Amino acid sequence: MIPYGRQSVSEQDIAQVVEVLRSDFLTQGPVVSAFEQAVAQYCGSGHAVAVNSGTSALHIACLALGLGEGDWLWTSPISFVASSNCALYCGAQVDFVDIDVATGNMDIDLLAEKLEKAASEGRLPKIIVPVHFAGQPCDMDRLDQLRQRWGFRVIEDACHASGAAFQNTPVGRGQYSDVTVFSFHPVKITTSGEGGMAICNDASLATKMRQLASHGITRDSSLFQSRDQGAWFYEQQHLGFNYRMSDIHAALGLSQWARVDEFVANRNRLACIYDQAFANSPVCPLVQRAGRKNSYHLYVIKLRETCSQSRKAVFEKLRLAGIGVNVHYIPIHMQPYYQRLGFETMHFLNAESFYQQAITLPLYATLSDDQQQQVIEQVLKIVCPA
Repeated sequence: MIPYGRQSVSEQDIAQVVEVLRSDFLTQGPVVSAFEQAVAQYCGSGHAVAVNSGTSALHIACLALGLGEGDWLWTSPISFVASSNCALYCGAQVDFVDIDVATGNMDIDLLAEKLEKAASEGRLPKIIVPVHFAGQPCDMDRLDQLRQRWGFRVIEDACHASGAAFQNTPVGRGQYSDVTVFSFHPVKITTSGEGGMAICNDASLATKMRQLASHGITRDSSLFQSRDQGAWFYEQQHLGFNYRMSDIHAALGLSQWARVDEFVANRNRLACIYDQAFANSPVCPLVQRAGRKNSYHLYVIKLRETCSQSRKAVFEKLRLAGIGVNVHYIPIHMQPYYQRLGFETMHFLNAESFYQQAITLPLYATLSDDQQQQVIEQVLKIVCPA
């Protein structure tokens, strides 16, 4: 079975992890800081906080921005549930903004309309979480214009978008957002096994997130609220969590990050081959907007109306042919938990239509040319029967 995604671990990666295993630090040591510095430097941002998952990074970003009971967070319904769950963890309420079916990203026109209506009802969101779906950045320039008008905060869910760029600026630089969140799950662009990172330019925000990720504790005497009692002293200043990344995970993450541009370049090369292969066929790739560098975490196709096969039939036939396709995503508002919160089908029609058409094809840095040709041949064989 050719999987839809997988990690690419080199001998150098393994050697870096082994070096940590032979060192004095397995959990909180110098490699975590080195990983944070490498990602921050690449993005051109001031601060980075490494944690144990992208989900944890979303959570501490929400908490650090003061999200709580009575507040609203809006995000995209086409994402993993973590993009909205992070608000519920804080006691806040969630709503969604429907997508642009051509890209899978949040539709900024619909966002503008929804903000106008919310303002008239006195329920503007405190935080908006745009999701860079499949690795293509959202229209952050237009989103920023709305942010300046309405005063909400922005957390970029860039869990798909390590190494991506918007208007030649790396995702994570932070000129359009308060915090950017990356994921280092094995199927992402680079991996630390499990892990995530929150990137920002505000020193106080970074300090708050760092404390929240480590039980709410600080050992920085300059931040103490009481008298420093000695070298052993620390203070718990917030109700935090054990979201820390270990040096073992950071060693893999740091070694992998050195190849982020290589991985993204190869993903783009493979995506271009797919694009050419499926031109004028019953399937269409997602539209790539101008001014965006896509990291291609996913390669998603949609079945055109001219396709004689249902999405389920195409999916099952590809799986039987050894092609490990997947679907990204079941719209969040259609999940049973969110239905119990009051969401219903037909609430976000673009997202629901997108879900009915979408299939994710194999795409990862080490996908061979022969494997990709197998995928292409099987897709065309199924959707274009003789």
